[in-house]
Amino acid sequence: MNIDAEALADGIWKINLAGRMDVKGTQEIDVKFAGLTAGQRNAIVVDMSGVDFLASIGIRALLLNGKAVSQRGGKMVLLNPDANVAKVLEMAGIDMLLPIFNDLDAARQAVTA
Repeated sequence: MNIDAEALADGIWKINLAGRMDVKGTQEIDVKFAGLTAGQRNAIVVDMSGVDFLASIGIRALLLNGKAVSQRGGKMVLLNPDANVAKVLEMAGIDMLLPIFNDLDAARQAVTA
């Protein structure tokens, strides 16, 4: 599993995930993911276009980091999950907690609103 981040305009951070968010993959990124969502980073877009598998442990990681951002008054949204990953997120009801967008501009607008 790979993770990197980039600063966008208006204080928005885009975290890019790629690989399998299974037990092994999620363990590989867990600490870095938490670090990237910590501190003053209150507007976060998580690009999931490179995630080809999502297990419950991956969902847990998304929820924990999203909750941490929310507790600081920020917002975290998901961007561009592939069809299978989006279906898993929707079936688990995650889209009700972490909004899903297929357009970067809409995602950016959502985290700064």
